[in-house]
Amino acid sequence: MATAAIFSSMRRRRSPSVEAFLAPVDLSEVALVQTLVAISSELVSCFSDKVFFFQRRNSRCLIRKIEVLVVLLEYVKDSESGSMSKLPSTAILCFKELYLLLYRSKILLDYCAQSSKLWLLLQNPSISSHFHDLNQEISTLLDVFPLNDLELSDDVREQVELLQKQARNPKLYVDESDEGLRVKLFSFLDDFGNGRIPNHGDLRLFFVERLWIRDSISFRREIEFLEEQIVNHEGDIEPTACVLNGFVAIVRYCRFLLFGFEEDEVLFLSRGQKKPRKGLIAREIADTFLTVPKDFCCPISLELMRDPVIVSTGQTYDRSSITRWIEEGHCTCPKTGQMLDHTRLVPNRALRNLIVQWCTAHGVPYDPPETRDASAESFAAACPIKAAVEANRATATLLIKQLADGSQGAQTIASREIRLLTKTGKENRAFIAGAGAIPHLRKLLSSSSPIAQENSVTAMLNLSIHDKNKRLIIDEDGCLTSIVEVLKLGLTTEARENAAATLFSLSAVHDFKKRIADQEGAIEALAGLLRVGTSRGKKDAVMALFNLSTHTDNCARMIKARAVAELVGALQNEGVAEEAAGALALIVRQPIGAEAVGKEEMAVSRLITMMRCGTPRGKENAVAALLELCRSGGAAATERVLKTPALAGLLQTLLFTGTKRARRKAASLARVFHRCENTSLHPSGFRNGNSTTNISTFGGDVSVPMSLSVL
Repeated sequence: MATAAIFSSMRRRRSPSVEAFLAPVDLSEVALVQTLVAISSELVSCFSDKVFFFQRRNSRCLIRKIEVLVVLLEYVKDSESGSMSKLPSTAILCFKELYLLLYRSKILLDYCAQSSKLWLLLQNPSISSHFHDLNQEISTLLDVFPLNDLELSDDVREQVELLQKQARNPKLYVDESDEGLRVKLFSFLDDFGNGRIPNHGDLRLFFVERLWIRDSISFRREIEFLEEQIVNHEGDIEPTACVLNGFVAIVRYCRFLLFGFEEDEVLFLSRGQKKPRKGLIAREIADTFLTVPKDFCCPISLELMRDPVIVSTGQTYDRSSITRWIEEGHCTCPKTGQMLDHTRLVPNRALRNLIVQWCTAHGVPYDPPETRDASAESFAAACPIKAAVEANRATATLLIKQLADGSQGAQTIASREIRLLTKTGKENRAFIAGAGAIPHLRKLLSSSSPIAQENSVTAMLNLSIHDKNKRLIIDEDGCLTSIVEVLKLGLTTEARENAAATLFSLSAVHDFKKRIADQEGAIEALAGLLRVGTSRGKKDAVMALFNLSTHTDNCARMIKARAVAELVGALQNEGVAEEAAGALALIVRQPIGAEAVGKEEMAVSRLITMMRCGTPRGKENAVAALLELCRSGGAAATERVLKTPALAGLLQTLLFTGTKRARRKAASLARVFHRCENTSLHPSGFRNGNSTTNISTFGGDVSVPMSLSVL
């Protein structure tokens, strides 16, 4: 299993062609031998002078064997006496097997030459085992090779026979010096796990003198390689992702402890060499907003659920969100509006397992809930999570000191590292904010450096994901104003979009919604981003506007800022139409909101279009918006809605095929028709063949739930 896992990891990294794993069934004897000569010669040429930092002896041994095979293959190819037509069938079979072995050797040697030092050190026993497997297969191949059936020169025969003898009974070789380094690396993990920070001199001796990791950029590359393994982890490779996270934290700490904040790192970043991994930094934003299945998101916070629980109505929420809802004095289900029979929360383990599987499959970090059973506690005790936490704490102390007192370049690097540290883990977010990072990040929001500004606002976004940090950010003098300024005038697109995402995160707290809306230019900037932003930026903006629209005092402000017009325009954008319709459904509950929406010429027609072509949730929000428009907009708005020619048929379709909530809204809107026209929704009626639908049959399910969310 370990060998298969190593090769699985190699295939992911190198993506070799399929020839590496399939025998050449269509090659003639001549072409087969020529191909073998080319492959083996290339291997010798590429790796004979290569200096391998680890697996030196195993690599040299394998290359020497291939060198002898090159001699044999070239002689067979060139020898006039060894005509290809006279090659015995056993030799052909051996050459086909050799084809596979040579390609596997190339993959293994490439892997040892190009992988990071720390990764090779961690994989030392497994990789040594794989070299041993290859040696055994080469030995078996040489034993069955029909050497006596080929006409070879004495020199060639002597070399091959010597190789046969040397290759018999190969022994597993694990370099003792390399293994000692691996054990030492794990001892550092134990030290941090037990709350002891290793001696500065020991760390320098190990990383700089023994591993020759001699500058800040080399350390960063080691970190990135280990992070790549975590993202690609399949669960069958040692060490586990938990252990790898611990080593990443330790290496990051050593990087800054030993080399500080070198200015050449800023130059390296400014050249754009980090661009290929840029998506990983913001993945928690983009993936959460764009690709997380809606059933995995909490209806209250709209974020990926970490601890899904079921309330008495059968609806599922994230534990932290529904607990806060109940503690605020609510006794109804936020989604259905029904009274809660009791406040007991039942864990939805089936859904949680699905969420964990999805996160694992997509490389999305998943923070486990704080409440764990005994087996989880036992696992946590055995897992070096504490080592990662302690190493990250030590690193954060160095970073925050540089944010406070360092040069502009050091501050840029420190903000980037805090951005990465706060990407995952509530522990990281909690202690970094608690250690005083927020005031220093707030100052960098006004930096003239695009890199510093982008990193600081993204770090602020990541910190805001932790609920307790939201209050710290809002209460920090000038912080909210600075975030809005980045939203309006940010130096990069990502900085502006992440500022919008930060406002969305902060607006999850009801008390903060009005403070955000009252910031000069905040709603105007969100509306502008909704109009001209990237797909992700538009999503950030519409979600922030949706949250702000749940506060009744913000309605007039949103109308003045022309957010209503932009939300109506967004109904045509498939990526944000659901949320735009949901926000409009909240805004039109107030008369001034209904009046503003009614003045938008295309509002009704676009909501009708969404009822026809939208997603199930989009149809819910569209019919809800039209219903609220009729209720709050007066006779003129009602008449405008009721005169829409296609509405009758769409309502009839929703009454039979829509979701439960869509059917309730459609039935309520149908009763509005019934009251206005006294007998039917339309002169033609709700008809299906020769029968007319009795709208009153839906009377038992027409209540409109009053909650913070219309999704």
